[in-house]
Amino acid sequence: MTTIPKDGFMSSMWIRVALASAALTLTAPMQIHAQTSYDYRVLATSKTSTLEKEMNEAAGAGFRFSFVMGGETAVGGSEGVAVLAQTGQSGRYSYKLLATSKTSTMQKELQEAADGGFEYRDQTVFKSMFGGQEVVCILERDKEAPPSKYDYKLLATTKTSTLERELREAGAAGYEVVGMTVSKTALGGKELVAITRKAK
Repeated sequence: MTTIPKDGFMSSMWIRVALASAALTLTAPMQIHAQTSYDYRVLATSKTSTLEKEMNEAAGAGFRFSFVMGGETAVGGSEGVAVLAQTGQSGRYSYKLLATSKTSTMQKELQEAADGGFEYRDQTVFKSMFGGQEVVCILERDKEAPPSKYDYKLLATTKTSTLERELREAGAAGYEVVGMTVSKTALGGKELVAITRKAK
């Protein structure tokens, strides 16, 4: 229990100190909350090449990739929509988008990009001109950080039981899952595509 001093002068000082302390306690969280703000940029396009260009332009203005989703929008039809958040670090990040309906092609291009200093960030599905869907990977390079070295392995199958078996085998070899999508192929089937990686 806190004891209030009986002396008048000391009592007055004690009350002022207590009130000032209480005021700081009450206002500090409000000040922190008031100073927190975020700025975002939303990019939407049906072409991966356009999205890559616009993402790099946004990165040059101080934005960094946050999320991506492919699907049907009310106005643009089938589009890829990416959200980037302001970081205030202009030009620190650069982006590369890979799009293909072939797992073998994606793995080859993903590994080449990784060897060039890019790192996997996210993936989604775009509708292709051939009637199927393309898996799209977002890769990021941080120019101010040492490049991470990864080996990538893509697993694609139409059966969840097969995917589980292949994931367990990859996991036993040191690969971790970083993303997964379900895409409809041009032949009419649905393919589960999982991306795994392990540090070199």
